[in-house]
Amino acid sequence: MSSDRLTPFAYTVLALVGAGGAGPHDLARMMRQQGGLYWNAAESQWYAEPKRLERLGYLRSRKEPGRTTERTHYELTPAGRAALRAWIAEPTPLPRIQNEAVVRVLAGDLADDATLLESLAALRAELEAQRARFDTADEIASTLPHRERYLRLVHRLGRALLETHERWLDEVERELRP
Repeated sequence: MSSDRLTPFAYTVLALVGAGGAGPHDLARMMRQQGGLYWNAAESQWYAEPKRLERLGYLRSRKEPGRTTERTHYELTPAGRAALRAWIAEPTPLPRIQNEAVVRVLAGDLADDATLLESLAALRAELEAQRARFDTADEIASTLPHRERYLRLVHRLGRALLETHERWLDEVERELRP
């Protein structure tokens, strides 16, 4: 049995449903578009969590026509808005980052530097692909006037994180190259 507790993931779902509502397919698409940079969850969780939040009274759903079958569309309830507002008012903790590149460097003494550097090289292409996703996200943000400035703030953080990763990769390469 699932808990009635609101988790950070639950608040993520509530925030993404937002004022305009969204279906689970929209939530999964939004997260794919951001490349897991801010929140990473299995696609099935984006379908299961709204159902749980509806059962708890934070979301309500309705069926809408889809391309081939009906789709579920969720909206915040007054309780969902109140929970989200109360959560927003709480002090924000330092983000928890799961970073495979950092773990690989941490374990670098267990492999040779050339292998480690080759492994990390793939990250550069991912950083470039994420930049392209931000370009697309900025275009989409301009179509959402109620949320545009907030999306752009989040995108600026994302771009800064990408730049920080690139600088760190430069440093790792300088240190480990023969």
